[in-house]
Amino acid sequence: MLEGRLPGIVGVRIVEASAEQVVGELTVLEHVLAPNGYLHAASVVALADTLCGIGTRLSLPETVSGFTTLEIKTNYLGTARSGVITATAEPQHTGRRTQTWDATVRDADGRTIALFRCTQLLLQA
Repeated sequence: MLEGRLPGIVGVRIVEASAEQVVGELTVLEHVLAPNGYLHAASVVALADTLCGIGTRLSLPETVSGFTTLEIKTNYLGTARSGVITATAEPQHTGRRTQTWDATVRDADGRTIALFRCTQLLLQA
């Protein structure tokens, strides 16, 4: 599902996935850095949004044909220049028409470097 698409291209890896929690990681390599040498903001979003999307997909009701993003927001609290960043995504709301997921992104030392939230519109079959 990730290979050949943006998450696979940047190197997102899924560690575990269920409708209640999705955990993933991304190795900080040169191609995910910004020109200033720090982790590119879009790399963090790619990791967090991918995990939230997988969680949404795993928790879709049977009457729903798919979903699309309504809103995303990221608060950056730090960065990374090397190592592996990890993220954990969990649902905050799983309604009939929308879902809201939060992801916490941490650096290799376990420090929180970003807080991410997305709201998904569920598409009725």
